[in-house]
Amino acid sequence: MKTRITKLLNIEYPVICGGLYRIGRAPLAAAVSEAGGLGIMTSATFETAEDLRREIRVARKLTEKPIGVNINLFPSVKNMPNEAYIDVLLDEGIRIVETSGRSPEPYMKVLKDNNVTVIHKVAGVKYAKTAERVGCDAVTVVGFEAGGHPGMEDVGNIVLVPQTVDAVSIPVLAGGGIADGRGLTAMLALGAEGIVMGTRFLASQEAMVHDNVKRWMVQATELDTAIIQKSIGSTSRVARNEIALQVMEAENRGAELKELLPLISGQRAAKVFNEGDLDAGIFSCGQSVARISDIQTAEEIILGVVGEAKQAMERMSKVWGNSMVHCLK
Repeated sequence: MKTRITKLLNIEYPVICGGLYRIGRAPLAAAVSEAGGLGIMTSATFETAEDLRREIRVARKLTEKPIGVNINLFPSVKNMPNEAYIDVLLDEGIRIVETSGRSPEPYMKVLKDNNVTVIHKVAGVKYAKTAERVGCDAVTVVGFEAGGHPGMEDVGNIVLVPQTVDAVSIPVLAGGGIADGRGLTAMLALGAEGIVMGTRFLASQEAMVHDNVKRWMVQATELDTAIIQKSIGSTSRVARNEIALQVMEAENRGAELKELLPLISGQRAAKVFNEGDLDAGIFSCGQSVARISDIQTAEEIILGVVGEAKQAMERMSKVWGNSMVHCLK
């Protein structure tokens, strides 16, 4: 498969494992890259820049293929200045960075001066335009279906992706609601040049997540996620568990941030992932969880996505048949 994204990132398939807070570590990132996609480690997962350095070196022992690092610009998740993380990833030879949360403009000079490819994650067309204006090499647009932070507007990818493709000239990646080859084919048809999957890789063998979480994902449906935190301007799609329902109830009656904070604490999510207590806290999960039926390796996931995409394209060619040949003539 060849798109501007595969050329830009020097990867075989236009499939990226986006930055996953707490989960974006070396085993998963390296496995995705080794299988022909692009794995990304999340800097905010690590308490110090030196912790990130050690993890990059672990990943390098697992694969020689390109890997990336996510720099999350949300103030609430900063463990230390982003400059420290950037210094480390540059020292360690990382030349692909995914930015998210806010405009990466303050960091673009140091990144571009060091020949770093920058992919910025956005939740709307106007933000994609800004990313292009400040010099990003590509943009990931995430629809309302996405786990994590899909933005404040309730717009799905079938509208958002072509709108973004028409608005910018840099390559567009699509994220949100995608977990298989049909999703990849659909996004390519809409003009995207690759996909970003988070929820699907959360349910992979290499993801450092308790088996209880993965088993829940296998049996979950498209109705098992919820939108929370919209009332405080930080929309998040999460698993619909007991804590998420409590947050929704509190928001519905007008609860303020100080009441919500104990419920949405990141420490609670850590307990979910580490101990397998599914109701201990909120955790990000996209609607694509409905498309997960088993726990595969990262390689099996990527090859399955690519194989199914080929099948979907073959079905489409049969729809056109001879009529397409005549039209082309």
